[in-house]
Amino acid sequence: MDDTVHFSTSLRPHRSLSPVGFTWLIRAVLLANLLVALPMYWLGAWPIAGFCGLDVALLWWLFDRNYADARRSETLTLTDRELVVERISPEGEREVHRLEAYWLKIYDGERLIVTSRRNRVVIGRFLAPAERAKVAEGLKAALAAMRAPRYAHDWDRDGP
Repeated sequence: MDDTVHFSTSLRPHRSLSPVGFTWLIRAVLLANLLVALPMYWLGAWPIAGFCGLDVALLWWLFDRNYADARRSETLTLTDRELVVERISPEGEREVHRLEAYWLKIYDGERLIVTSRRNRVVIGRFLAPAERAKVAEGLKAALAAMRAPRYAHDWDRDGP
């Protein structure tokens, strides 16, 4: 028996700096560090050049970690029977949680938490509060629509 999908979404962390923007940022930081490091080197303060190089390397490493973390994702699928929360970590590890739809409760505040019986899952930890609220409202609306089914009656038909 196929279950009807009432809600489905894929969540990913937002990254405001594109790879092209990152390239330009590194170029600008490298140029600024060269403008400081070269005169210091010529004046005999050569250790400053090394620290400027460390500055660029640290910035590069931090952005590399940030982009690696962006590979994280969550997929939510609400069917007649269950809510399936599938998580993929930055390393590619997959984790699946299945919560019975009949007992599903949604709590939104600082965190978006879904519970079913004694199972509890936090959703969208990486989302901004406004995005988390939007997901919570969509999930609540889909759950309410699923729990209030419409039946086709004879008086709903057009014509005799």
